[in-house]
Amino acid sequence: MLIDFYKYQGTGNDFVIIDNRDGNFDSNNVELVSFLCDRRMGIGADGLMLLENHAEAEVDFTMRYYNSDGKPASMCGNGGRCIAAFAVRIGAVKNAAEFNFEAEDGMHIAKYEKGIVSLKMTDVAKIDAGESHYFLNTGVPHYVAHKNNIDAIDIVKNGSEIRYSEEYKPSGTNVNYVEELGGNRIKVRTYERGVEGETYSCGTGVVASSIATFVKNKQAKLFDVDVKGGKLQVHFDGNDKTGFNNIWLIGAAIMVFKGRIEIG
Repeated sequence: MLIDFYKYQGTGNDFVIIDNRDGNFDSNNVELVSFLCDRRMGIGADGLMLLENHAEAEVDFTMRYYNSDGKPASMCGNGGRCIAAFAVRIGAVKNAAEFNFEAEDGMHIAKYEKGIVSLKMTDVAKIDAGESHYFLNTGVPHYVAHKNNIDAIDIVKNGSEIRYSEEYKPSGTNVNYVEELGGNRIKVRTYERGVEGETYSCGTGVVASSIATFVKNKQAKLFDVDVKGGKLQVHFDGNDKTGFNNIWLIGAAIMVFKGRIEIG
């Protein structure tokens, strides 16, 4: 069986995307998804996404996201931006300037202009403050800690210890380290569960880190964010007492290549 696919990346967070509006791809095949994401044996990616038809005509499409381990996840911010750019490319949306789609965590609005995608994220009802970290859900759970010189941190060692700790069992958590660079600029490194390592960028992690930094300092609600794979921007409304809303993640989404792979 031949599968047509596209490879996209958003600030180095890379994805295999498949147009599954015909429903032919077996999304329950964990081994197949894991194989396609394998960087040595398959195509190679942090995750795989399926673009599918939505039951309601006013919703442009459905996004289904799978981590590189082959298991489904509720949301991926950079993945959402990339599948939005893909949807525009294949003509799956009515209006590229503003359209909507549904992911596992709910409805999203996207805006596309010259390769830049603005993605509206789900609201964040609350943020929990620990002794040295914050914890919140921006579509998936995130642990956020502010540190100096985050380039010196062993992300895999420290991140995996927190991800698999008793506190976050059974599903675990993503882990973010944030360095404040002055003004509204921050730098973020993320250990992603499902990938089980550091990714070049994590959209939901960047959003979580921006909100946590606002809660820490009670200042900016617009952040310029440096990640290993480039730059993103986040802005939002609300606060830690009423919750956060109108949350937007903004950055480039780029098609790397398209291809066809034989399976089975």
